[in-house]
Amino acid sequence: MHNESSPPSVATDGAPAAVSHPKTIKSFVLRAGRTTSGQAKAFETLGPQFLLPYRAAPLDLDAAFGRSAPNILEIGFGMGEATASIAALLPEKNFLCCEVHQPGVGALLKRIGEQGQTNIRICSHDAVEVIDHMLPLASLDGIHVFFPDPWHKKKHNKRRLLQAPLVAKLAARLKPGGYLHCATDWQNYAEQMLEVLGAEPLLKNTAADYAPKPDYRPLTKFENRGIKLGHGVWDLVFTRV
Repeated sequence: MHNESSPPSVATDGAPAAVSHPKTIKSFVLRAGRTTSGQAKAFETLGPQFLLPYRAAPLDLDAAFGRSAPNILEIGFGMGEATASIAALLPEKNFLCCEVHQPGVGALLKRIGEQGQTNIRICSHDAVEVIDHMLPLASLDGIHVFFPDPWHKKKHNKRRLLQAPLVAKLAARLKPGGYLHCATDWQNYAEQMLEVLGAEPLLKNTAADYAPKPDYRPLTKFENRGIKLGHGVWDLVFTRV
């Protein structure tokens, strides 16, 4: 999730240092930021229960959550505000959340502790590798990708997360009838998402083009500020056929 308050680290050539010359698409850009004392305490006290270590082996989701329930994957949750809100609103669902930004991971752990939530697990690792190695085919009931980095310069568009190869992997990990919900505040990226998702044979659009914002997705502070400035937000909801 992109955040105007935490810009990407930048290499001398003007490209983000974490992916200056990527050979494969990654789901993240390492960002600057310090973990607060409260977040550090959350890592120490809550990490053992809610952090899932990355392993290149299929993940038993029932064992990870201690129950059998619909499983939702979230890719990139920023500081975790929306994630915690959605998980609280939908306690009957499990949320497996991938984020590499450590202050964001700490912030979500802190929210989990403050709100007494039990239906969130965090894998602080590149989501693409988690998908490739930990998530079996047809294992997910839903996938959320909210406000991924837009890479708004045309020469950087190829670095965008939602491109055909990854979309095919995501679709294959959805159960029949499962959904993929994406949201962006960058119109050009919304148009690309619509094209790429629409071209994936395993997916079907739930709307003619863009979908109404589902009730479970809260408006973030960043989004509210953008709306007041006249910026658009686009939601796309596709289901696995």
